[in-house]
Amino acid sequence: MQPEIVSMGEPLLEFNAEEEGKLSQVRRFIVGWGGDTSNFAVAASRLGGKVGYLTRVGTDDFGESFLNLWMEEGIDISKVEKDPEAPTGIYFISRRGKDHFFTYYRSGSAATKIRPEGLPFEYICEAKLFHSSGITQAISTSACDAVFAALSKAKESGVKISYDPNLRLGLWPLQRARATINAAVTMCDLVFPSLDEARILTNLEDPEDIVRFYLDLGPEIVALKMGEEGAILGTKENIMKCPGFKVRTVDTSGAGDTFDAAFVVAYLEGLPLEECVKFANAAAAISTTKMGVVTSIPKRREVEALLGAAGRGISSY
Repeated sequence: MQPEIVSMGEPLLEFNAEEEGKLSQVRRFIVGWGGDTSNFAVAASRLGGKVGYLTRVGTDDFGESFLNLWMEEGIDISKVEKDPEAPTGIYFISRRGKDHFFTYYRSGSAATKIRPEGLPFEYICEAKLFHSSGITQAISTSACDAVFAALSKAKESGVKISYDPNLRLGLWPLQRARATINAAVTMCDLVFPSLDEARILTNLEDPEDIVRFYLDLGPEIVALKMGEEGAILGTKENIMKCPGFKVRTVDTSGAGDTFDAAFVVAYLEGLPLEECVKFANAAAAISTTKMGVVTSIPKRREVEALLGAAGRGISSY
């Protein structure tokens, strides 16, 4: 199957503490799946997109867990590489009060060994849209080079490119992150920064100034994610606020990835940009009403039900 959407990045198996306390005190964990571009792929597939995923996993049980997940979600894994020598990355989430603490074991993972010469460029160039992220660029030098190689080939072939800066300062210094992310944005068509990270990356406070900053780098569309407040949609012609949806929020993990995927699916269906944001805001809002990342990603019927209940249904051209 040649997918319409190809996502590339790093999957991480998640161990989420069932009880509060330090990792040394916790005795029970809920196992789930994480990794921003994998979350994106699952969300895009559940919302109606035809999706393929590019990554490398270990030949371990954690890698097998991901392969099973992607197959169950209808994601094409024909280009996923299996590494017999490097492990699949994992991370732990512990909680103390309202604060979440993340502990990663990803150094030297199979995904960090993604390299330009190993990419299936024909697969990327036959898609309608390619998606990646700043995290993918941060995990290793070869992965960073691979993202730029994929962006370049996609751009040459007229494939639309979406990108989430997803700043993680634990992975790389701010100056390197800023330079790399800005360089990537210049090659993209759709960019999905979050407000807090964008303020760090741009040294700007005002959301509209941030949107203009990214538009000036070259993308056609910037959707600045503002959490429960919704998003600001920016194009060369217009900047507009798109309100979010009132829901009972339980866990915001992965909501940004769900937003990205929902916007892309609606965009490829030819919906007006304002309605792409409505769809994305609704999908992201629903994803915050349950614990976990993948388990909380809604199916399309749930998003359409929320839109209908709010009197903000989407319509095609």
